[in-house]
Amino acid sequence: MNKLKVAIIGCGRISVMHLVSLAQFDDVELVACCDIKKDRADAVAEKYGVKAYYDYEEMFAKEQLDAIHICLPHYLHSKVACYAFNCGVNVITEKPMDIDYESAEKAVALAKEKGVLFGVISQCRYNNSAKLVKKVVESGKLGKIISVRSILTWARPDDYYSDSDWKGTWDKEGGGVLIDQAIHSLDLVNWIVNSDIKSMSCFMANRGHSAVSVEDVTEGLIVYESGTKYCFYFTNNYGFDEPIEIKLYCENGKVTFGYDDAIIEYNDGTKEEAHQDTNTTEYEGGKDYWGFQHVRQLRQFYNALQKIEPLDISGEEALKTHKIIMDLYKLGRENML
Repeated sequence: MNKLKVAIIGCGRISVMHLVSLAQFDDVELVACCDIKKDRADAVAEKYGVKAYYDYEEMFAKEQLDAIHICLPHYLHSKVACYAFNCGVNVITEKPMDIDYESAEKAVALAKEKGVLFGVISQCRYNNSAKLVKKVVESGKLGKIISVRSILTWARPDDYYSDSDWKGTWDKEGGGVLIDQAIHSLDLVNWIVNSDIKSMSCFMANRGHSAVSVEDVTEGLIVYESGTKYCFYFTNNYGFDEPIEIKLYCENGKVTFGYDDAIIEYNDGTKEEAHQDTNTTEYEGGKDYWGFQHVRQLRQFYNALQKIEPLDISGEEALKTHKIIMDLYKLGRENML
């Protein structure tokens, strides 16, 4: 089996999750990295023994790439992905797909037209806790999901935004707590419920940040065609990153889960549990709230590229959550405080 030649575009904080994962794959060879900030690209190039570029168009022209990893500010995700697709190169990009729906939708269509793979990172779906809940819900053991609640209370002080040249901006990040921190919680719920949306309502506010104008609070209700009601509350005004909590109230039991653990309590008194593996990959410099499952999703992406199995989280699949995020912003920004 020939090694797939890949490159990473964007050598900021999240790139470590991709770099560490790629180093574990025998069938993948990292050959280049790219960042407009020379020091970042040079540091990655030196550590991993690859060539540094400071312009991604030059990199595409000089390297024979099979795939790229996009770890850029949100507003560049679809733009760079489409450039890659036009070069016949496969893409795995960090979330979100973009800061608007139309750009993401066009990227999905272009990937299909060019016959290349388009994967979008939603690594929390690969947590043992989420996998168990999804499996049990699909089996029918819990019956109908009546209602869901998710709560995210994290801390993002003003200096989190002031230390960045794109975080906390409408035109580059696309928003605040919803598109950055809470997107994974919302994605997990939508993936597990797996129903079309009937209606939604949303409220947003900036209650605690003077350095930015994006929202730091989002709360609302999504009603699915299945009848499931999803209540959510997200804020980054808390004192620390409290573990997220998602609860499902179902006909035959209740579920409580987060990134690390899941407890399913059936009405007949029986239980099922799942917990995080003890031998997780060590991502040097990674954040705990990113989880540990980039390696699982990236392995699955390359399995799909090698035609071993279908791609799990394709652009089409990721569009489902992306549309919800964009629709919530349309509602929430209308009367934002």
